Amino acid sequence: MSLLTALSSGTTGLQASSLELSVVGDNIANANTVGFKSGRAAFEDALSQTVIGGNGQIGLGARLGGVQKILTQGALASTGLATDLALQGNGFFVVRGAHAGQTGTFYTRDGQFTVDDDGYLVNLEGLRVQGFPADPAGALAGLPADLLVGTASAQPRATTRLTLKANLQADAAVPAAAWDPASPGATSNFSTTMTVYDALGGSHAVQVYFRKTGDGAWDWHALTDGAGVAGGTAGQLTEIAGGTLAFGDAGELTAMTQSSSFTPAGQAAPQPLDFSFGDPTAAGGTGLAGVTQFAAASASTFIGQDGYGSGQLASVRVGPEGVISGVFTNGQTRVLGQVAVAGFAAPDQLDRAGGNLLQQTPGSGQPVVGAAGSGGRASIVAGSLEQSNVDLAEQFVRLIAAQRAFQANSKTITTADQLLSELIAMKR
Repeated sequence: MSLLTALSSGTTGLQASSLELSVVGDNIANANTVGFKSGRAAFEDALSQTVIGGNGQIGLGARLGGVQKILTQGALASTGLATDLALQGNGFFVVRGAHAGQTGTFYTRDGQFTVDDDGYLVNLEGLRVQGFPADPAGALAGLPADLLVGTASAQPRATTRLTLKANLQADAAVPAAAWDPASPGATSNFSTTMTVYDALGGSHAVQVYFRKTGDGAWDWHALTDGAGVAGGTAGQLTEIAGGTLAFGDAGELTAMTQSSSFTPAGQAAPQPLDFSFGDPTAAGGTGLAGVTQFAAASASTFIGQDGYGSGQLASVRVGPEGVISGVFTNGQTRVLGQVAVAGFAAPDQLDRAGGNLLQQTPGSGQPVVGAAGSGGRASIVAGSLEQSNVDLAEQFVRLIAAQRAFQANSKTITTADQLLSELIAMKR
């Protein structure tokens, strides 16, 4: 009967409007949820199987065809926290762990990450972020795994080369007394301090003394406290390197010699040291790039060496490709890993799992996991978070439309009810 059909159609309209209100309400509730993607209720008509005169069909109202995810990019908000990551483009972070009674792999646009007490990069629920770990040399692995970044340390590096740029005063007098390592200051013309690191990361203060021996001729001696030298005596200077320097009439370095004998305390093998004082003309250089002999007062202008001590992780930074670099207390920087990004053929078919997490479904296709910024995957913006893509103005308009639709469908039901009442009254 058509009146009963009208009641049924009106009822489906009320149900459809209620579902629309639920979807809109969910969007509005998540307007401030990091990485949230709004949904849109997609309705479809329901057709009767009854054909009237072979010329048409009577509809049976509306029904929910599905809730479509709107995966447009959300605005990025800067937080200043290095472990907060935002995706700019298509893709999802990959996290693994236990959630809502399930243990497995999940996907998310929420980049609110931190480092847990075991040193792993995790989300706020403790699920571990997946990526490509790096070995102690900074080389990235080929397979995704949990990213361990908080326990890294920097190994020390022994000094092998020391570089000095300085000027030795050309008209300096030759010291009257012979060179005496027990009284180096009184038997030399100029000195400067350098630092040498051993293989264990221990630092040794080295004083380099320069002594004029004649016109354009100098000796140099590198001394350190005997406490840091195998067989040395604490408080007594021990010579670990020395040699000669020769200069031309224009103050250029023409030749140099050196020898070293430095065995750090606690080590069996000697540590080679190469002192670079410039590019002597005898070796094809200009003689002006390092130590020179001009009329100006003796002074050093540059001191450098290639060693460093051990260091602990001080901070991390993440690049657009997701590469995590650790900055250590010894001034060194090393790659610790790379955050992985997953892409899907049909990302709007992923299922929501709560907690800002998504799950793979047969309709979404298989994840394609790789480096950020490659293969069409999003790049990463560190120190930022992607905000919800909910447009409140649009949601309020939809809210009003759903309310009006509910009211209109209720009128269909009350009108059909009045007509049925009239029909029943005819029997009386």
